[in-house]
Amino acid sequence: MASSMALPSFVRRQFKAAQSAGDLTFYSTQVAVLSCYGLPFQIRFSPALANKPKSNKSGAKKSVDPFETPQRGLFISNVGTSHYLVLNKFPIIPNHFILATTEFKEQTDLLEEEDIGAAYECLKAYRESGEELFGFFNSGDHSGASQPHRHIQFLPVESMHSGIEVGLTWNVLADKLTSTKDLPFQYFVSAIPQDATPSHLHSLYVVMHEAACRISQEPRSASATAPIVLSETRRVSESPINYNLGLTDRVMVLFPRVSEGIGIETEEGKVVGPISINGTILGGTLLVKSNDEWETLRSDPTKLKTILSAIGIQSTKN
Repeated sequence: MASSMALPSFVRRQFKAAQSAGDLTFYSTQVAVLSCYGLPFQIRFSPALANKPKSNKSGAKKSVDPFETPQRGLFISNVGTSHYLVLNKFPIIPNHFILATTEFKEQTDLLEEEDIGAAYECLKAYRESGEELFGFFNSGDHSGASQPHRHIQFLPVESMHSGIEVGLTWNVLADKLTSTKDLPFQYFVSAIPQDATPSHLHSLYVVMHEAACRISQEPRSASATAPIVLSETRRVSESPINYNLGLTDRVMVLFPRVSEGIGIETEEGKVVGPISINGTILGGTLLVKSNDEWETLRSDPTKLKTILSAIGIQSTKN
């Protein structure tokens, strides 16, 4: 990997070069910041994304694996022999990059120590450069996952502030989740010590995943919107639950999922969506793709509460 002190500036240079060369397509967005449960969430709207090429979720043999041979203009650097860094080809936030396994591994399998270790190297590289980085991992159909080849995505926090109006306050949600339990869904969070080893980080992840599996098997309230079905026909290494993982250099958050998203009702009674939610929600951000969705959420922030209440396991506080 590029030296840790150089990684943030190297990513920025590569992003600009790839954009100029037409190797990536940047989708500009409008941004609104909504308060939900006393926490700031940024809503991004990009109508152009509706025309983005669809990715394959089924893992069919004829599908194209974008991580099998990374496009030269998007490649950033190797991370040891097991992983490499590559730019997102269709970003809505500048400098969005991805950590992918060199050899094909399943996105739905449990993360290995090498995966967590490589991700933490990226987080640490930004911290040592005086910058911040948010990472997220989507596993399973209900998580917003889009590619079967294992990958963890990263957004520089400075870039996540792009488009936010002066005077509006927004910060990465994950870092606040050690001190609040006000969200309507259950999640697990672990603080990361500065001297954490890959083995320690992986053990934290495994403990949180096991806890998420346990609550996924507990009886749910009558008001729950969807049942949780644990996979019985899976590989030994495959996670029986769908979940998102959020990462900063300070915390790791695991959020078990029951739904990818839901539709919401406009003032006129029209149902729009569904609004798909992935791991960026643990960073405090989500994307909408239609003007109806955008206007409905901005005019009635309680709709965001409806979405958040539907995509996870109901919190015992609610």
